[in-house]
Amino acid sequence: MPSQALSRELIRATLWALLGGLVGSRFGFAWLGVSVVLAFRLILHLRNLSALRAWLSSPKQVALPIVGGTWGEAFDGLLTLQKRNRKRKKKLAAILAEFQASTEALPDGAVVLGPNGEIVWFNAAAQALLGLRLPQDLGLRVPNLVRAPSFTEYFGKGDYSSDVEAVSAINPQIILAFRIIPYGNGQRLMIVRDISELKRMEMARRDFVANASHELRTPLTVLRGYLDVMEADARGEGALKAWHTPLAEMRSQATRMEMLIADMLKLARLESDVVLSRQDLLDVPRMLAQSLEEAKAVSKNAHRFEFEVQSDLRLFGRDTEVQSIFTNLIGNAIQYTPAGGIIRVRWWGDDKGAHFSVADTGIGIAEKDIPRITERFYRVDVGRSRASGGTGLGLSIVKHALEHHEGRLTVESEPGVGSTFACHFPPHRAHRGALRNELRAQAH
Repeated sequence: MPSQALSRELIRATLWALLGGLVGSRFGFAWLGVSVVLAFRLILHLRNLSALRAWLSSPKQVALPIVGGTWGEAFDGLLTLQKRNRKRKKKLAAILAEFQASTEALPDGAVVLGPNGEIVWFNAAAQALLGLRLPQDLGLRVPNLVRAPSFTEYFGKGDYSSDVEAVSAINPQIILAFRIIPYGNGQRLMIVRDISELKRMEMARRDFVANASHELRTPLTVLRGYLDVMEADARGEGALKAWHTPLAEMRSQATRMEMLIADMLKLARLESDVVLSRQDLLDVPRMLAQSLEEAKAVSKNAHRFEFEVQSDLRLFGRDTEVQSIFTNLIGNAIQYTPAGGIIRVRWWGDDKGAHFSVADTGIGIAEKDIPRITERFYRVDVGRSRASGGTGLGLSIVKHALEHHEGRLTVESEPGVGSTFACHFPPHRAHRGALRNELRAQAH
């Protein structure tokens, strides 16, 4: 303990002072003997202190002296601590070497960023994907090297909950996905992945779906023509009278195929289009009023509708896509709500943006199904959906249309109680006030 070492050192100094005093008293100079002894002890302390300072400056070149007493204990403790630190440093070096070896083997690029976004370290994959140079690029801020606007905006916002895509600066044919993961004290790990092949596969799939849907339209039109003629004959007393029911079923299935092809083409267009910043100013209250009239016609007065709309709230977007959102969500509510149920449609705004919701008292959705309901052809109730002529693409269309408007879909549901589908649009998409033509009409 420090207090015990100090006590021992004081005792030693006192004993040496007494010894010096006894020797000095023989010659009649007791205080001189004490002073000489204390001065000698002070010189020894200064020498040890100088040795310690030299060792601290260059521990590898300078050796600590072998002495006894408190200084010897202190030097022994420092040497033990040095050995312990060396072992710890070797262990950390081995862990770092293992980490670097494992990250070098990764096909994805890994870049360690400092608190200000400066590059601290990167692996070989990041060097190949981003064209980084070693050691020239160490210490440079990554936004100065990855100059894609989408990445610059992503890095500046500081919201790293999702990935961002950008074209490679060294090869325009390569599309990269960036993901930043914060850790430690202001440190960040940036993962870079080449998704070019995945994008090509997605494009090939979209092209196939679009081309196949276009090609199916022609034979389906021919079949529909013949079915119309045969169904007309089957209503009379002719030879096709017995085929009236099968022909009606075939016509129903042909209509369903037409709806499916139309939805597939619509989804292919949504997947291939890009997000536009502003687009047109839409009169959402008028669009919702039209959707409600259509919904009542489809419902055939089997449901009760409640309509709550903020009349001065508009939206910047594409009318066909926004109309698809309204039609599909209201249509789903009708489809999955038994007769006599209630369907509530709301359109409102707040400081977080514009919101549209459809709540019903239908059959509801199990919690395990909610994450998958926007997948293509995923049906919660297969029998009911097919019986009602659903295509299984409605919510997938809603999802992609919302992405084009920088919006998001939330779903709350409880089996046997009902569901609430809500679309949330960002504040810069919302517009409060009358449209220009309405202002012009008021002026006249």
